[in-house]
Amino acid sequence: MTGAPHLSDTAAAKLDLSDQDRCQHIRKPRWIGYGRSQEILGKLEDLLEHPLQPRMPNMLIVGETNNGKTMLVTKFREKHPASENPTGEAINVPVLYIQAPPGPDERGLYNAMLGRLFESAPRSESTDAKRDRVVAVLKRVNLGIIMVDELQHLLAGPYVKQRNCLNVLKYIGNELCVPIVGIGTAEAVRAIQTDPQLANRFTPEVLPKWEKNAELGRLLASFERVLPLRKPSRLSAPPLASRIADLASGTIGEMSALLNAAAIHAIKTGAEQITPEALTSCGYVPPSMRKQAASML
Repeated sequence: MTGAPHLSDTAAAKLDLSDQDRCQHIRKPRWIGYGRSQEILGKLEDLLEHPLQPRMPNMLIVGETNNGKTMLVTKFREKHPASENPTGEAINVPVLYIQAPPGPDERGLYNAMLGRLFESAPRSESTDAKRDRVVAVLKRVNLGIIMVDELQHLLAGPYVKQRNCLNVLKYIGNELCVPIVGIGTAEAVRAIQTDPQLANRFTPEVLPKWEKNAELGRLLASFERVLPLRKPSRLSAPPLASRIADLASGTIGEMSALLNAAAIHAIKTGAEQITPEALTSCGYVPPSMRKQAASML
């Protein structure tokens, strides 16, 4: 279909699909690049290309839940996938991504790394032997960077175990001469700050909540271009943009969920544009109402 200047070419092409297929397309995850995310992606690239040295620089990506950390990390990982290495003894793994175990568990960290590389993790193996195997395996795969998600989980336990896990990160980074990127909430910053040496090495990169400004308008305009609706919604107009930010509590993940629900509502009702009525009638439950409901239980 032509004549949809409010849409990207890809989204405009989706207008020829059935209503059901358009709704399915809207539900798919998507990357919306914006200034701060692109800036952090650039810094991740710099870390990946950093010359080897005994104390490599590290990064801590910090943001509230549902404010774009996962999508940003996924975008970076997709750009640097593992690859075959026919002439070497192992595959190339430029980015090793793991989730921190639910609690501060040294063996859990090692098992997460081995599991990501499809290495078996015998239960009878001692912690020291497991650590040595992790280092040996990671040295074979031409590792470029380690990313540890949900870093705040390291706070969920006794202080001694917290220190052990932080020491593991320090040891692995020193032994392999690779940068480590932690991802988490503000609690992750507190986890790192408990170790002065780690605190000096980890540079915080914050994904702040969205404010009602020109940057929000540009973000919402980007959303509008990828949602295949036949009529323009003018999401960046101040009254509508302000309403969206308020309902979504200023996080990009909530804005995406809200706009997806409103766009699907617009298709099903035939309105074909996101209006204030669609925002309130699409079935989206704002975070503030979820918290209120939880407090009543």
